[in-house]
Amino acid sequence: MVEALLRRIGATLATAVLATGVVFLLIRAVPGDAIGEMLGQSAGDPAAEAALRAFFGLDRPVWSQYLSWAGDVLQGDLGTSMRQGLPVWGIVTDAFLVTLQIGLVTLLVAILVGVPLGLAAGSRPGGAMDMLVEGFTLVSLSAPVFWTGMVLLILADAWLGWAPPLVYTSPEISLSDNLESILLPVLALGLLQAGAYAQFTRQQTAALLRQDFVRAATARGLPARVIFGRHVLRNIAIPLVTYAGLILVQILGGVVVVETLFAIPGLGRTLLAAIQGRDYPVLQGALLLTVGVALMVNLLVDLAYALIDPRVRGA
Repeated sequence: MVEALLRRIGATLATAVLATGVVFLLIRAVPGDAIGEMLGQSAGDPAAEAALRAFFGLDRPVWSQYLSWAGDVLQGDLGTSMRQGLPVWGIVTDAFLVTLQIGLVTLLVAILVGVPLGLAAGSRPGGAMDMLVEGFTLVSLSAPVFWTGMVLLILADAWLGWAPPLVYTSPEISLSDNLESILLPVLALGLLQAGAYAQFTRQQTAALLRQDFVRAATARGLPARVIFGRHVLRNIAIPLVTYAGLILVQILGGVVVVETLFAIPGLGRTLLAAIQGRDYPVLQGALLLTVGVALMVNLLVDLAYALIDPRVRGA
């Protein structure tokens, strides 16, 4: 078990190194940079451009820039924003905490809504609840996030006479104002992921109920409540944990749409602004954090396997 864990950690670190190298090269491959925009009316002045490129280290070969940046990252230094002049670490971590809150609350909504619907539908395939859940998943999975967000904005204003604040409030300042500012973004993302969770849970539940050990328990006269709790829920726990990790990564990766729509100062919006301004240090730091979180979530999912399933611990 320990040896397998060490191999998994080693593979995660190797993947992180490879991913950072690819990201670094792809960023440099995008046409244009921030130098021309920073110079403004002085753009086109060779001396000024050369001075700025030398100042930011952009005059060196790409491999030299990468090694220098990687060395700084290993020391905990993500550099300084070319546009804002602020430490990148502070910029990306502040934005990530906002995105993480939205992601975790969205995942909670998806689980609380999707899992019960999936269990109810999967326990009676072809029934009325199954048809209702199938319709819900079809609508939720077909609707783009930006469309769902706009519809929620219109409905909130037209039906409830309530317009959500387009200014994000930190929970440290006011928890109620914070929840109010993230309510619609969470619902826009949560309904989509709840549909996916309901569909996945339904499929897993229906498949388990067809297994021989469940049929044998039914034939022995065990109550449906006992069969469902002892055999179905216990065996469905591992795939649900796996899916939770995948869903969280998808949420964190796709939150840029709702952050832009609802003016949420999260990591996705920070990434978009860095791309538009060609702010290489912020872009590199944000992508590094995103890749690192995705790899960490996958590693934690693997560890959760071992805690839930004794067969994995013994492997």
